[in-house]
Amino acid sequence: MNKKEFQLSVSETIEHYQVPSIEQGLDEAQVTERLGIYGLNQLAVKKTAKWRLLLRQFHNTIIYILIFSACLTLLMGHFSDAVIIGIVVLVNALIGYYQEANASDALERIKEMLSAEATVYRDGIRQDIPAAEVVPGDVVFLESGDNIPADLRIIEADNLRIQESALTGESDSVEKITDALVDEATPLAEQWNLAFASTSVTSGSGKGIVIATGATTEIGKISAEVNQTEERKTPLMKEIDGLGKGITYVIMGVAVLLFVVSLFQQTYAISVLSLAVVTMIVGSIPEGLPATTSVVLAMGVSDMAKNKHTIIKTLPAVETLGSVDVIATDKTGTLTKNEMTVKDIVLAQQEYEVTGDGYAPLGAIHLKQGNDRDQDTLQLFLEAGYEANDTVLVSEGSQWTINGEPTDGSFLTLYHKQFAYPQVPAYQELDMLPFDSDNRYMAKLVANSAGERLLFVKGSPDKLFEMVQKQSGTFDEDYWTGHVRRLSAEGNRVVAVGYQPVSIDHIDETIFEQGLQLLGIAGIIDPPREEVIASLKEMNQAGVQVKMITGDHPLTAKAIGEKLGLADEIQVVTGTKLDQMSEAEFQEAALANQVFARTTPKNKLDIIKALQAKGKVTAMTGDGVNDAPALKQADIGVAMGISGTDVAKDSADMILTDDNFGTMSLAIREGRRIYDNIKKSILFLLPTSFAEGLIIAFTIMMQKELPLQATQLLWINMVSAITIQFAFIFEPAESGIMSRKPRKTGNKLLNRHDIWQMAYVSILMAVISLIAHDWLLLQGISESVASTMMVNMVVLSKIFYLFNIRTSALAFSKASFTNPKAFLIIGVMLVLQLLLTYVPFMQRTFHTEDMSVIGWVISGASGMVVLLVTEFDKWVRSMKSI
Repeated sequence: MNKKEFQLSVSETIEHYQVPSIEQGLDEAQVTERLGIYGLNQLAVKKTAKWRLLLRQFHNTIIYILIFSACLTLLMGHFSDAVIIGIVVLVNALIGYYQEANASDALERIKEMLSAEATVYRDGIRQDIPAAEVVPGDVVFLESGDNIPADLRIIEADNLRIQESALTGESDSVEKITDALVDEATPLAEQWNLAFASTSVTSGSGKGIVIATGATTEIGKISAEVNQTEERKTPLMKEIDGLGKGITYVIMGVAVLLFVVSLFQQTYAISVLSLAVVTMIVGSIPEGLPATTSVVLAMGVSDMAKNKHTIIKTLPAVETLGSVDVIATDKTGTLTKNEMTVKDIVLAQQEYEVTGDGYAPLGAIHLKQGNDRDQDTLQLFLEAGYEANDTVLVSEGSQWTINGEPTDGSFLTLYHKQFAYPQVPAYQELDMLPFDSDNRYMAKLVANSAGERLLFVKGSPDKLFEMVQKQSGTFDEDYWTGHVRRLSAEGNRVVAVGYQPVSIDHIDETIFEQGLQLLGIAGIIDPPREEVIASLKEMNQAGVQVKMITGDHPLTAKAIGEKLGLADEIQVVTGTKLDQMSEAEFQEAALANQVFARTTPKNKLDIIKALQAKGKVTAMTGDGVNDAPALKQADIGVAMGISGTDVAKDSADMILTDDNFGTMSLAIREGRRIYDNIKKSILFLLPTSFAEGLIIAFTIMMQKELPLQATQLLWINMVSAITIQFAFIFEPAESGIMSRKPRKTGNKLLNRHDIWQMAYVSILMAVISLIAHDWLLLQGISESVASTMMVNMVVLSKIFYLFNIRTSALAFSKASFTNPKAFLIIGVMLVLQLLLTYVPFMQRTFHTEDMSVIGWVISGASGMVVLLVTEFDKWVRSMKSI
């Protein structure tokens, strides 16, 4: 079969699927055969064994470093230290396992969306069967309220309308037809003779022949995409992995070199040399790095959940926000309210603008042009729009929703902006003609209090204009069509409203041949969210591009993009054109265009992949099932918490609990702050760890006794990691953080100056400590006191160095006081150092002794030297940048 399903006629579909007749359906033998060929109508979920998920969490360079550290400390007999490091490893693994195990929930949610039962014709009997037993060729009966059990070719339709927004992004439910479609490239949203699994019937009834089941349905394809999409490492995790590998190679290389050289010199016995080298490795490895990174991320996640209406499902995702340079976003429900709203009214003599957005009847109707003396026409227009309607406006607390069609709902809200809710027009309903895709209008026959009968009609302007021309010879076609074109070009859906006094009991199609009186037209939009425009402006300033992906018509999509301020000049491309492009052309189009119209779920996924192939760190926001694959593929997927489907939420890394796209700019700001603070903590931790390793290395090269014990090194690393480094959790954002461009993909975590500063700070701390240690020994001070002072010198140097790293501003300024909690944390660290120095139990465990006031002065002076040198470096760099 060369034709696609929607190109087949009803008779061709029946013949292709070998259906005996519509009333007969398939027989038992055909069903059995097809179940054997196609299998059950259900989605398979490929699950990874739980133990594999757990083991996978240990496949990480930083975890390797921690495990290595734990093994070394265990070999040296320091069981408590090994237990502490082991706990850090286990906690990291459990967090990762929990996050990855949750990722499979999206597939389960998709399975839950499939219908449980289906009504089919088999062996001439209409019967209800489990939806899993539906096979291609089954004739399915549909009526209002049914969930579609599989993909169907519609063969009978009686005012059949299906809500497909979760799959296609279209706000209104779709009127289904039985005619074949000609164009092979018809997009999913315009395949009006097909019905798709997981969508639902909102009105009417019909029949369809099953054309796809299980994994071959449109939602099955989405499920497969979600299943096959692999998790990508975040930019920070890539950078830290690279850094961890580099640190490991350097430390192990230096350790081997020292061991070989010292062994050749024969200064130490093998056992002593081995212990010295192991001690150097333990001192150099930054055990606190993964723990600190995780805590900074976790606190950022907690803060965003409490204060920024944002739930972050995976810790690294919060930092990824700071790296984002492109946000690809669904339109309906994300950038817009997904609540159709009348914004313009055009009558014969007046034009009005309407304030207020969404279904809440808040706002007013203001005269824009003409005189305001003729209120009768406006009132009749509002009443006609209200009556020619089969939708209900519902108030649930502070929330306003509709039961029915969004376009119809907009006229109910419009009426109540003029007449307070729950007031209704004083008419008695006599008969109604539902909306029909062939006629493209709906009508209601009513009687007023005087017994007069009126026919109210609402529908497509071209249909109503034809009726008006039959009755009125003075119809100003140029005036009305000009306004229709203007409103359409502005992204509005245009609906005409008319009426006619009649003397009939029932609506008959012939009544419309007698003509109609036109009341006016309404311009209706799915309004942009108020907060989105300001948020987009801030994102553009921060160098973050926003690209809108929608199922809308290109002109409508472009108009909304312009209202939102996506870019100075909006470029639009359709999904059909994208499908015809080569891979290279597709990638260029993904970069060049700001609006993607008439897209399919696959288009969304391919756009994300194309942007990533071009080196862009990409976020995807959405709320529908059709967004799920793209949400999972993106570097960070963002789902709407209120309007979002469960599938979208489970596929995403982040959920906006208030459905406020404006929160994205706050989240990006927070992501950048967190990245800065993680980098600061790394720049703080590494030099001090390296300084400890250098102290041991210099001692080995000078063939002296080791000045520090392994337990003392672990104290410095682990205790400072859980105290001083926590100061970075509370560090506020640097000024101008949203004025700088996103950091480039592939950049290394540390630049040349960072490496240079780490080198000289490490050497400075090590040299000062060794000189002070040797000086004390020359003064006749005991080895344990000198060793105690060296521990305190390293710790106090860390504390002073903290003030340099905390901010890019000079430490000797008010910038040092922007984080009051840092001083509290420093106080805790100093108390711990006093306990280490003077408490007998700590002295026995860590080989320390009481220290005099002069020792503390020397320790503080060494820290001040480190701060002065690094601040001078900062001042020189600030002068060069002026």
